[in-house]
Amino acid sequence: MLISLAEFLSQFDSGFGVFRYITLRTILAVLTALVISFMVGPAMIRRLSQYKIGQTVRDDGPQSHLSKTGTPTMGGALILVAVAVATLLWADLSNRYVWTVLLTTLAFGAVGMWDDYRKLVLRDARGLAARWKYLWQSLLGAAAAIALYTGATLPAETQLLVPFVKDLVVDLGPLFMLLAYFVIVGASNAVNLTDGLDGLAILPTVLVAGALGVFAYASGHARISDYLLIPHLPGVGELAVLCGALVGAGLGFLWFNAYPAQVFMGDVGALALGAALGTLAVAVRQEITLFIMGGVFVVETVSVMLQVASFKLTGRRIFRMAPLHHHFELKGWPEPRVIVRFWIITVILVLVGLASLKIR
Repeated sequence: MLISLAEFLSQFDSGFGVFRYITLRTILAVLTALVISFMVGPAMIRRLSQYKIGQTVRDDGPQSHLSKTGTPTMGGALILVAVAVATLLWADLSNRYVWTVLLTTLAFGAVGMWDDYRKLVLRDARGLAARWKYLWQSLLGAAAAIALYTGATLPAETQLLVPFVKDLVVDLGPLFMLLAYFVIVGASNAVNLTDGLDGLAILPTVLVAGALGVFAYASGHARISDYLLIPHLPGVGELAVLCGALVGAGLGFLWFNAYPAQVFMGDVGALALGAALGTLAVAVRQEITLFIMGGVFVVETVSVMLQVASFKLTGRRIFRMAPLHHHFELKGWPEPRVIVRFWIITVILVLVGLASLKIR
C-alpha cells in the first residue's frame, strides 16, 4: 500500500525511491508488526480475561500446568492482526505470492479461531471435530497448492530442490500440488502440536520465518540467486516483507507469551503460523529445508504418531506423554529448561538450513 504512495511521491522527491528496496521494507514490516503487538497486546489480554476466555488444562498432564488454568488464550489473533497490517502497509500488493501466503495464513487462522471459539466461549470440550478441522485444512491447503501451481510461469517454480546437492532438481509437474498440500497442512498441524509450553512454538516459528525470508530474497534477486546457484524466481523476493511481518509479530507476541505466559496463542495462532511457514517454503521451493529447520516441529509430530501407533498396536507407550516436550517435563525437566533447549536446537537447525545456500 505505502509502496504505491512512495512511487507517486518519488516524482517530486527522488528520496522516496528508497522504499522500492525490499530490504528496507522488510525491516519496516518487522518494526511495524512489533509496535502493533506492543500496542494492542495489553488491551487484548485484558479483554480476553474480562470475557474469561481462558485455557483449560488436562489433569493427566504435568502437575505444574494446573496453575495455567484460566490463562487467556486466542492470543494468536494478535499475531494475525500485526502480520496482516504490516504486510498490507509495506508489501507490493500486486504480487501474487504475497496474497497467496497472506490469505492462506488468515484462512487457517479462521479455522483455528472457530475451534477455539467452540472450546472456550461455547464451552464445547471437543471444539471443532477433528474430521471437520482436517477437512477445512485440506480444502485450504489444496486451494493454496492449486493457486501456486496455476500461477507458475517457469519450470523452476514447480521443481523440487535438494539442499546441499548442486544442480539436483526433480520436475514434479502436477505432483507439485500434492507435495504443496502435504507441506502446508503438515506444517500447520506440526506447529499446533508443538504449542504446548510458554514460548515453545513462537520463537522457532520466528527463526524459521526469518530464514525463509532470506531464501525468498535470495531467490528473487537475479544476481544473488545466480551467485548461489539457486533458481531465480521473479517476484518471490517480495515474500521477505511478509516474513519480516511474521518475525516482528512473533517477537511481539513472545513478549507476552514468555514464561510464565500472560497469554497463549491457541489454535487461531498455531494453525495459521504453521500454514504460513508451509506456504512460504513451497513458494520459495525449500520444502526439504523447512523439514530441516523446523526439526523441532517434525520431532514433536513424529512423537505423537509413534505414541498413538505404539499404544494401538501393543498397548504400550513409548513416551511418558506426547508430544515430546511433555515427556521431558515428566522426566523432571523444568519447563523453562525444555523451552530454551528446544530453542537452541532450532537455532542450530536454522543455521544448517541457511548453510545450504552456499554448501552445494
